[in-house]
Amino acid sequence: MSIMVTPEAILLILANPCPDSSSDLPEIIVQVTDLKPTGTKYMFMANDGKTKVRALLQSALSSEVTSGNIQNLGLIRILDYTLNDIPTKNEKFLIVSKCEAVSPALESEVKTEGDESLLKKPKLEMDVMSEVKKEANGIVLRPKQETVAKSAAQIVNEQNRNMAPAARMAMTKRIQPLVSLNPYQANWTIKVRVTSKGNMRSYKNARGEGCVFNVELTDENGTQIQATMFNDAARKFYDKFQMGKVYYISKGTLKVANKQFKTVQNDYEMTLNENSEMEEASNEAAFIPETKFNFVPIDELGPYVNGRELVDVIGVVQSVSPTMSIRRKINNEIVPKRDITIADETKKTVVVSLWNDLATSIGQELLDMADKSPVVAIKSLKVGDFQGVSLSALSKSVVVVDPDTPEAKKLRSWFDSEGKETTLAAIGSGLSPSTQSGARSMYTDRVPLSHITSNPSLGEEKPVFFCIKAYVSYIKPDQTMWYRACKTCNKKVTPAVESGYWCESCQKNEQECSLRYIMVVKVSDASDEAYLSVFNDQAEKIIGCAADELDMLKSDDDNSSYQMKLKETTWLPHLFRVSVATNEYNNEKRQRITIRSVAPIDYATESKYLIEEISKMKVSK
Repeated sequence: MSIMVTPEAILLILANPCPDSSSDLPEIIVQVTDLKPTGTKYMFMANDGKTKVRALLQSALSSEVTSGNIQNLGLIRILDYTLNDIPTKNEKFLIVSKCEAVSPALESEVKTEGDESLLKKPKLEMDVMSEVKKEANGIVLRPKQETVAKSAAQIVNEQNRNMAPAARMAMTKRIQPLVSLNPYQANWTIKVRVTSKGNMRSYKNARGEGCVFNVELTDENGTQIQATMFNDAARKFYDKFQMGKVYYISKGTLKVANKQFKTVQNDYEMTLNENSEMEEASNEAAFIPETKFNFVPIDELGPYVNGRELVDVIGVVQSVSPTMSIRRKINNEIVPKRDITIADETKKTVVVSLWNDLATSIGQELLDMADKSPVVAIKSLKVGDFQGVSLSALSKSVVVVDPDTPEAKKLRSWFDSEGKETTLAAIGSGLSPSTQSGARSMYTDRVPLSHITSNPSLGEEKPVFFCIKAYVSYIKPDQTMWYRACKTCNKKVTPAVESGYWCESCQKNEQECSLRYIMVVKVSDASDEAYLSVFNDQAEKIIGCAADELDMLKSDDDNSSYQMKLKETTWLPHLFRVSVATNEYNNEKRQRITIRSVAPIDYATESKYLIEEISKMKVSK
């Protein structure tokens, strides 16, 4: 027996826009039509032969399309979904979070009698002049009658009115899975557990001062999302959110997640304001979930240097420094800092800087037990280029001492059996001062320039990092090469009303400012050429002078010294560490390559690298 679409499947979906449990769903089989990609997801029209609805397959189902299981004109069985309203249009939007393919592509689109779409704004009245019906003994003409076409909203409202009071009450708190949420939804309620809670933080920017904190929320399916609260909302919810407890949350907003700050795998992040609602689920037992780690070996930290992606590490504590007091440049605030050095099975060590409460609490605990060489696991660290490679904790970082995990047990076994007697080297050791700003890994992920330029998809999901050996072949002399910056915070300044320069970041007026590079250079190697963005510190190394000095040369009457200085910088070899990301401009995706660090050629090291590459070629043959 051939599988067919479920009759009036779309009406079944309209009657139950957000089912509480997929086990309660009747069988819903629809045809996929007009299938097309949109980012990492796929849009289509769900067709039951009579009615169509615009639909979206969540990104988790994209592999089903790329593998060929789900095909255009094929049939799918919908197992879990959410039906949303599109606020700007009189339409419904179906988000399919779980489904399975039941048939490959049919020969044509399924159609039944009376084909119409409930998505289009219906005519309020429709006259039927006559209806012709074929019967066995001939044709029977029926008299004129009036029918009223009803919109999807009218159908749903009528069905709700026919429900028992208890059923209508249950509809007021429909729980939606996190995977079904998107920025276009207005009304939703989620049931989530608090799996991570950050500290209350203060901030100061051009718009004023305030406070902020965030939490990580997890639903019963294991999907996570980060929720952020500012000012009044932060003060309202900070004490209410408790680790391990379960809450009903509604009246929040969603937006595309900022990759620089997100700590969970979700395309969106949530913002709760003072009007958001939160209610504790009293019948749910509270427990503190285990912190999930995705460890990066110490010797593989190079590609993350100065990148946006945070990392998790695990290591045996080698040393712990006393607490130091550091004055921040931004606001002159004095904060405590403590450095710990850890090692792992790669026989490399790295310094981790702990700040504020982590420095005074966990840091002191580690200092007291340093002679026992405890194992420490740390989540959400930023990778910097101090001393080649270094790690720094953030307010959202989590430190676990002697965790009960397989990774910790394996690391302890290695250290006790051989690690304590092994000679360990710092991951940034062996670098000359001129190469400590990123050249450490320039021989581990070296690629030709054509590898980057010929792959336009590089950096679509997140920035990727490579190292190249290339020449600066051209610097456009008439481009804007610098900006006026505050001497305190390096942010852009504007001319003040009376005299001097105004800094929005520092909220003060200064009589003098400095110039900082922000420019584009053309680089070339044997394989290709490309324009790269470069900022102040790297530009100074390329050009050989500060922006203020180059501005003085440009101000000369004949301009010849300025032109000569730019010419001298070209066709000199450099090692560049670059990040590759994809930006969208005028609905067109463009590849942006940025120089993150630059170093001169160390010919001894370069020769060793080339010999190793030649040896690999011989082995492969």
